[in-house]
Amino acid sequence: MAREEPKMREAPSPGATDVFATHRELLFSIVYNMLGSVTDTEDVLQETWLSWAGKDPAEIGNPKAYLVRIAVNQALAHQTALRRRRETYVGPWLPEPLVAGPSGTAADGAEEVLRAESVSLALLVVLETLTPLERAVFILHEVFAYSHVEIAGMLGRTPPAVRQLAHRARGHVQARRPRQRVDSHVQREATERFVAAAFGGDLDALMELLAPEVTLWSDGGGKSAAAGPRPVQGRDKVARLLVSRAPGALRGLDIQYREVNGDPSAVIFMADAPFAVMVVDLTPDGAQVRDIYTVSNPDKLAHVSKEPPATRADAAP
Repeated sequence: MAREEPKMREAPSPGATDVFATHRELLFSIVYNMLGSVTDTEDVLQETWLSWAGKDPAEIGNPKAYLVRIAVNQALAHQTALRRRRETYVGPWLPEPLVAGPSGTAADGAEEVLRAESVSLALLVVLETLTPLERAVFILHEVFAYSHVEIAGMLGRTPPAVRQLAHRARGHVQARRPRQRVDSHVQREATERFVAAAFGGDLDALMELLAPEVTLWSDGGGKSAAAGPRPVQGRDKVARLLVSRAPGALRGLDIQYREVNGDPSAVIFMADAPFAVMVVDLTPDGAQVRDIYTVSNPDKLAHVSKEPPATRADAAP
Protein backbone atom coordinates (compact mmCIF):
# COMPACT_ATOMS: atom_id res chain seq x y z
CA MET A 1 0.00 0.00 0.00
CA ALA A 2 1.46 3.32 -1.05
CA ARG A 3 2.39 5.71 1.75
CA GLU A 4 0.17 8.79 1.85
CA GLU A 5 2.07 11.99 1.20
CA PRO A 6 1.72 14.68 3.91
CA LYS A 7 -0.63 17.48 2.96
CA MET A 8 0.98 20.79 2.17
CA ARG A 9 -0.40 23.84 3.98
CA GLU A 10 -2.23 26.05 1.55
CA ALA A 11 -0.66 29.40 0.76
CA PRO A 12 -2.67 32.44 1.89
CA SER A 13 -5.22 33.51 -0.69
CA PRO A 14 -4.61 36.78 -2.54
CA GLY A 15 -5.42 39.71 -0.28
CA ALA A 16 -5.81 37.64 2.90
CA THR A 17 -2.54 38.89 4.41
CA ASP A 18 -3.36 42.55 3.78
CA VAL A 19 -6.87 42.22 5.22
CA PHE A 20 -5.59 40.50 8.35
CA ALA A 21 -2.86 43.13 8.84
CA THR A 22 -5.44 45.90 8.47
CA HIS A 23 -7.54 44.53 11.34
CA ARG A 24 -4.80 43.06 13.53
CA GLU A 25 -4.75 46.10 15.81
CA LEU A 26 -8.44 45.72 16.59
CA LEU A 27 -8.16 41.95 17.04
CA PHE A 28 -5.23 42.31 19.45
CA SER A 29 -7.09 44.92 21.49
CA ILE A 30 -10.25 42.85 21.84
CA VAL A 31 -8.48 39.60 22.67
CA TYR A 32 -6.00 41.16 25.12
CA ASN A 33 -8.88 42.79 27.01
CA MET A 34 -10.61 39.41 27.14
CA LEU A 35 -7.54 37.49 28.38
CA GLY A 36 -5.23 39.98 30.13
CA SER A 37 -2.18 38.17 28.71
CA VAL A 38 -0.02 39.29 25.81
CA THR A 39 1.40 35.81 25.23
CA ASP A 40 -2.03 34.17 25.08
CA THR A 41 -3.31 36.98 22.89
CA GLU A 42 -0.54 36.31 20.38
CA ASP A 43 -1.47 32.61 20.42
CA VAL A 44 -5.11 33.46 19.69
CA LEU A 45 -4.12 35.78 16.85
CA GLN A 46 -1.98 33.03 15.35
CA GLU A 47 -4.93 30.62 15.49
CA THR A 48 -7.16 33.30 13.99
CA TRP A 49 -4.71 33.78 11.14
CA LEU A 50 -4.57 30.03 10.44
CA SER A 51 -8.38 29.95 10.25
CA TRP A 52 -8.40 32.97 7.97
CA ALA A 53 -5.39 32.40 5.68
CA GLY A 54 -7.17 30.09 3.25
CA LYS A 55 -10.20 32.34 2.82
CA ASP A 56 -10.83 34.58 -0.15
CA PRO A 57 -11.73 38.03 1.24
CA ALA A 58 -13.67 38.78 -1.94
CA GLU A 59 -16.10 35.98 -1.09
CA ILE A 60 -16.74 37.23 2.46
CA GLY A 61 -19.21 40.06 2.82
CA ASN A 62 -17.64 41.64 5.91
CA PRO A 63 -14.05 40.45 6.53
CA LYS A 64 -13.67 42.61 9.66
CA ALA A 65 -16.75 41.08 11.32
CA TYR A 66 -15.64 37.62 10.22
CA LEU A 67 -12.18 38.03 11.78
CA VAL A 68 -13.55 39.49 15.02
CA ARG A 69 -15.95 36.55 15.35
CA ILE A 70 -13.10 34.04 14.89
CA ALA A 71 -10.82 35.86 17.36
CA VAL A 72 -13.51 36.26 20.03
CA ASN A 73 -14.46 32.59 19.91
CA GLN A 74 -10.82 31.49 19.94
CA ALA A 75 -10.28 33.70 23.01
CA LEU A 76 -13.31 32.15 24.74
CA ALA A 77 -11.88 28.70 24.00
CA HIS A 78 -8.63 29.75 25.71
CA GLN A 79 -10.43 30.86 28.87
CA THR A 80 -10.79 27.35 30.29
CA ALA A 81 -7.06 26.66 30.13
CA LEU A 82 -6.27 30.11 31.50
CA ARG A 83 -8.54 29.67 34.49
CA ARG A 84 -7.03 26.27 35.26
CA ARG A 85 -3.57 27.83 35.13
CA ARG A 86 -4.59 30.60 37.50
CA GLU A 87 -5.99 28.14 40.03
CA THR A 88 -2.45 26.90 40.65
CA TYR A 89 -0.81 30.35 40.36
CA VAL A 90 1.29 31.33 43.38
CA GLY A 91 -0.10 34.49 45.00
CA PRO A 92 -2.43 37.07 43.45
CA TRP A 93 -2.74 37.00 39.65
CA LEU A 94 -2.69 40.36 37.85
CA PRO A 95 -3.01 41.05 34.11
CA GLU A 96 0.20 41.31 32.10
CA PRO A 97 0.97 45.05 31.90
CA LEU A 98 1.34 46.90 28.61
CA VAL A 99 4.22 49.35 29.07
CA ALA A 100 4.69 52.29 26.71
CA GLY A 101 8.14 52.78 25.22
CA PRO A 102 10.13 55.92 24.39
CA SER A 103 7.77 57.28 21.73
CA GLY A 104 4.57 56.23 23.48
CA THR A 105 4.40 52.86 21.74
CA ALA A 106 4.36 49.66 23.73
CA ALA A 107 7.77 48.31 24.59
CA ASP A 108 6.39 44.78 24.70
CA GLY A 109 5.16 44.78 21.11
CA ALA A 110 1.52 45.37 22.06
CA GLU A 111 1.31 48.96 20.85
CA GLU A 112 -2.07 48.07 19.33
CA VAL A 113 -3.88 48.32 22.66
CA LEU A 114 -2.17 51.56 23.62
CA ARG A 115 -3.12 53.10 20.28
CA ALA A 116 -6.67 51.77 20.36
CA GLU A 117 -9.04 51.27 23.30
CA SER A 118 -6.81 51.16 26.37
CA VAL A 119 -8.42 49.49 29.38
CA SER A 120 -6.73 50.32 32.67
CA LEU A 121 -5.05 47.62 34.72
CA ALA A 122 -7.51 48.31 37.54
CA LEU A 123 -10.51 47.70 35.27
CA LEU A 124 -8.93 44.52 33.89
CA VAL A 125 -8.67 43.23 37.47
CA VAL A 126 -12.41 43.78 37.91
CA LEU A 127 -13.14 42.08 34.58
CA GLU A 128 -11.38 38.97 35.93
CA THR A 129 -14.38 38.49 38.26
CA LEU A 130 -16.85 38.18 35.35
CA THR A 131 -17.68 34.96 33.54
CA PRO A 132 -15.91 34.61 30.16
CA LEU A 133 -19.15 35.37 28.27
CA GLU A 134 -19.96 38.37 30.46
CA ARG A 135 -16.47 39.72 29.93
CA ALA A 136 -16.64 39.24 26.17
CA VAL A 137 -19.99 41.02 25.95
CA PHE A 138 -18.84 43.86 28.23
CA ILE A 139 -15.69 44.47 26.20
CA LEU A 140 -17.39 44.25 22.82
CA HIS A 141 -20.30 46.50 23.83
CA GLU A 142 -18.87 48.95 26.39
CA VAL A 143 -15.33 49.33 25.01
CA PHE A 144 -15.68 48.69 21.27
CA ALA A 145 -19.32 49.80 20.83
CA TYR A 146 -20.65 46.69 19.08
CA SER A 147 -24.42 46.40 19.21
CA HIS A 148 -26.17 43.56 21.05
CA VAL A 149 -27.34 42.18 17.70
CA GLU A 150 -23.79 42.15 16.31
CA ILE A 151 -22.46 40.46 19.47
CA ALA A 152 -25.24 37.87 19.33
CA GLY A 153 -24.10 36.90 15.84
CA MET A 154 -20.48 36.54 17.00
CA LEU A 155 -21.31 34.41 20.04
CA GLY A 156 -24.16 32.34 18.62
CA ARG A 157 -26.57 33.74 21.22
CA THR A 158 -29.89 35.56 20.88
CA PRO A 159 -29.95 39.36 21.26
CA PRO A 160 -32.10 39.13 24.45
CA ALA A 161 -29.54 36.73 25.97
CA VAL A 162 -26.72 39.12 25.08
CA ARG A 163 -28.61 42.07 26.59
CA GLN A 164 -29.00 40.11 29.81
CA LEU A 165 -25.29 39.28 29.89
CA ALA A 166 -24.46 42.95 29.22
CA HIS A 167 -26.78 44.10 32.01
CA ARG A 168 -25.23 41.71 34.55
CA ALA A 169 -21.68 42.57 33.54
CA ARG A 170 -22.27 46.33 33.59
CA GLY A 171 -23.90 46.20 37.01
CA HIS A 172 -21.08 44.09 38.42
CA VAL A 173 -18.37 46.39 37.05
CA GLN A 174 -20.07 49.60 38.14
CA ALA A 175 -20.55 48.24 41.65
CA ARG A 176 -16.82 47.51 41.95
CA ARG A 177 -15.40 50.30 39.83
CA PRO A 178 -17.31 53.21 38.31
CA ARG A 179 -15.95 53.91 34.81
CA GLN A 180 -14.24 57.19 35.58
CA ARG A 181 -10.64 57.87 34.68
CA VAL A 182 -8.61 60.39 36.67
CA ASP A 183 -6.79 63.14 34.75
CA SER A 184 -3.36 61.90 33.63
CA HIS A 185 -1.52 64.80 35.30
CA VAL A 186 -3.22 64.02 38.62
CA GLN A 187 -2.37 60.33 38.14
CA ARG A 188 1.30 61.09 37.41
CA GLU A 189 1.64 63.43 40.39
CA ALA A 190 -0.02 60.95 42.78
CA THR A 191 2.17 58.12 41.49
CA GLU A 192 5.34 60.13 42.05
CA ARG A 193 4.23 61.13 45.56
CA PHE A 194 3.39 57.52 46.40
CA VAL A 195 6.71 56.17 45.10
CA ALA A 196 8.66 58.84 47.01
CA ALA A 197 6.80 58.04 50.25
CA ALA A 198 6.95 54.25 49.84
CA PHE A 199 10.61 53.99 48.89
CA GLY A 200 11.56 56.78 51.29
CA GLY A 201 9.85 55.10 54.24
CA ASP A 202 7.70 58.17 55.01
CA LEU A 203 4.90 56.70 57.12
CA ASP A 204 3.10 60.03 57.68
CA ALA A 205 3.01 60.79 53.96
CA LEU A 206 1.69 57.30 53.21
CA MET A 207 -1.03 57.55 55.84
CA GLU A 208 -2.17 60.80 54.23
CA LEU A 209 -1.98 59.49 50.68
CA LEU A 210 -3.61 56.06 51.15
CA ALA A 211 -7.38 55.63 51.33
CA PRO A 212 -8.65 53.82 54.47
CA GLU A 213 -9.74 50.76 52.43
CA VAL A 214 -6.59 50.60 50.25
CA THR A 215 -5.45 47.19 48.99
CA LEU A 216 -1.92 46.22 47.93
CA TRP A 217 -1.82 43.52 45.21
CA SER A 218 1.59 41.94 44.51
CA ASP A 219 1.97 39.53 41.58
CA GLY A 220 5.30 37.72 41.64
CA GLY A 221 4.08 34.33 40.47
CA GLY A 222 6.21 32.68 43.14
CA LYS A 223 9.33 33.94 41.33
CA SER A 224 9.87 37.28 43.06
CA ALA A 225 10.74 37.89 46.70
CA ALA A 226 9.22 41.37 46.37
CA ALA A 227 5.69 39.94 46.18
CA GLY A 228 3.55 38.78 49.09
CA PRO A 229 1.43 35.60 49.05
CA ARG A 230 -1.89 37.45 49.32
CA PRO A 231 -3.35 40.97 49.02
CA VAL A 232 -2.85 43.31 51.99
CA GLN A 233 -5.84 45.46 52.96
CA GLY A 234 -6.22 48.56 55.10
CA ARG A 235 -4.25 51.81 55.28
CA ASP A 236 -2.33 51.00 58.45
CA LYS A 237 -1.24 47.51 57.31
CA VAL A 238 -0.26 48.63 53.82
CA ALA A 239 1.62 51.71 55.00
CA ARG A 240 3.59 49.82 57.66
CA LEU A 241 4.44 47.00 55.25
CA LEU A 242 5.78 49.48 52.71
CA VAL A 243 7.80 51.32 55.36
CA SER A 244 9.27 48.05 56.63
CA ARG A 245 10.60 47.33 53.14
CA ALA A 246 11.94 50.85 52.59
CA PRO A 247 15.45 50.74 54.13
CA GLY A 248 17.86 50.37 51.22
CA ALA A 249 14.98 49.76 48.82
CA LEU A 250 16.24 52.25 46.23
CA ARG A 251 19.75 50.81 46.16
CA GLY A 252 20.49 49.66 42.61
CA LEU A 253 17.01 50.57 41.32
CA ASP A 254 16.09 52.94 38.52
CA ILE A 255 12.50 54.23 38.45
CA GLN A 256 10.99 55.45 35.19
CA TYR A 257 7.53 56.99 34.82
CA ARG A 258 5.76 55.62 31.76
CA GLU A 259 2.25 54.74 30.65
CA VAL A 260 1.04 51.30 31.68
CA ASN A 261 -2.27 50.32 30.08
CA GLY A 262 -2.80 54.01 29.36
CA ASP A 263 -2.13 55.28 32.91
CA PRO A 264 1.02 57.10 34.13
CA SER A 265 2.80 54.53 36.32
CA ALA A 266 6.18 53.53 37.73
CA VAL A 267 8.39 51.04 35.89
CA ILE A 268 11.31 49.86 38.04
CA PHE A 269 14.58 48.44 36.72
CA MET A 270 17.51 46.74 38.41
CA ALA A 271 20.78 46.43 36.50
CA ASP A 272 18.96 47.43 33.31
CA ALA A 273 16.50 44.52 33.68
CA PRO A 274 12.79 45.05 34.50
CA PHE A 275 12.22 44.51 38.21
CA ALA A 276 8.59 45.57 38.71
CA VAL A 277 5.72 47.60 37.32
CA MET A 278 3.77 49.61 39.89
CA VAL A 279 0.34 51.05 39.14
CA VAL A 280 -1.68 53.10 41.62
CA ASP A 281 -5.45 53.38 41.24
CA LEU A 282 -6.95 56.53 42.72
CA THR A 283 -10.29 57.34 44.28
CA PRO A 284 -12.71 59.04 41.83
CA ASP A 285 -11.70 62.51 43.09
CA GLY A 286 -8.01 61.68 42.62
CA ALA A 287 -7.22 62.55 46.22
CA GLN A 288 -6.08 59.18 47.57
CA VAL A 289 -4.77 55.78 46.48
CA ARG A 290 -7.34 53.00 46.78
CA ASP A 291 -5.42 50.14 45.08
CA ILE A 292 -1.74 49.44 44.43
CA TYR A 293 -0.87 46.88 41.75
CA THR A 294 2.70 45.59 41.62
CA VAL A 295 3.73 43.10 38.95
CA SER A 296 7.19 41.58 39.53
CA ASN A 297 6.75 38.17 37.91
CA PRO A 298 9.65 38.18 35.41
CA ASP A 299 7.58 36.22 32.89
CA LYS A 300 5.15 39.14 32.67
CA LEU A 301 7.95 41.70 32.29
CA ALA A 302 10.02 39.89 29.68
CA HIS A 303 9.18 42.36 26.91
CA VAL A 304 9.66 45.54 28.95
CA SER A 305 12.80 47.41 27.89
CA LYS A 306 14.60 50.24 29.61
CA GLU A 307 14.52 53.70 28.07
CA PRO A 308 17.82 55.48 27.43
CA PRO A 309 18.11 58.62 29.62
CA ALA A 310 17.71 60.94 26.62
CA THR A 311 14.25 59.56 25.82
CA ARG A 312 12.81 59.60 29.33
CA ALA A 313 9.93 61.93 30.08
CA ASP A 314 11.56 63.05 33.32
CA ALA A 315 15.01 63.60 31.79
CA ALA A 316 16.54 67.06 32.02
CA PRO A 317 16.27 69.14 28.82
